[in-house]
Amino acid sequence: MKKGKAPIREAKEFEEEVIQIDRVTRVVKGGRRLRFRATVVIGNKKGKVGLGIGKSTEVTGAISKAIAQAKKELIVVPMAGQTIPHRIQVKFKSAKVLLMPAIPGTGIKAGGSVRKVIELSGIRDIMGKCIGSPNRLNNSQAAILALTKLKNIPWLKKTPEQVVENEPVAAVRKPFRGNDRRNGPRRPMQGNRKPRPATTETVKKSETPAPQKNAEDQK
Repeated sequence: MKKGKAPIREAKEFEEEVIQIDRVTRVVKGGRRLRFRATVVIGNKKGKVGLGIGKSTEVTGAISKAIAQAKKELIVVPMAGQTIPHRIQVKFKSAKVLLMPAIPGTGIKAGGSVRKVIELSGIRDIMGKCIGSPNRLNNSQAAILALTKLKNIPWLKKTPEQVVENEPVAAVRKPFRGNDRRNGPRRPMQGNRKPRPATTETVKKSETPAPQKNAEDQK
C-alpha cells in the first residue's frame, strides 16, 4: 500500500491562551444544571488581542465558543516601539489595573491574567500591577479595557532628530502644570514681567517730609 502524504496544517493566525475554566451551576425546576465556563485570550503578538468567554456542557466546547467570541472582539493596541505610549489606570468592577511604559530590556513586569493578555498583544517592555480584586476574569477584562483606552502619540514613533526637524519643541515638551516633585512649586517668571508704574499716592508719601518732634515732646 502506498503511503499517502500527511495533510499540511495551516499556521494559526492567532495564538490561544486559556485563562480560567470554572464549573457553573444553574438551578432549574428539575434540579441543577452543570456547565463549564472558559475564559480565553487570543492574539497575534503584533498588536491585535481579544478576550472571549464561552459556556458549554464540555470543556472543549466552552473553549471553542470562547475563541469564536474573542475573534469577534479583537482590538488593535497602539504601541510606541516595544512598549505602550503612556501610563494608564483603569477600574473594571472591583478590579483595578495599572500599566506603565518601560525602557527597552525591561521585559514584562506583570503577573496573572494581565501578563497573558500583554504577551499575546505583542508588548515586550511594560510594567503592570493588579490592584484590588484577585479575580482573574475581572483583571483580564480590565487589562483589555486599559489597552483600548490607550492613545497613539505620533511623535513617539520618530527619532529625536526627526522631531526637532519637523515639529517645534513646544509640541514635544508637555506644559508645566501644578507642583512637580522634582522641580518644586511653580514660581512666577521674573524676566518677562514689567515693573508696575508708581501711583500718585506712593509719590506723595515719598515726597512729604517726616514730621519733626517738638522740644517739649523730646523732654
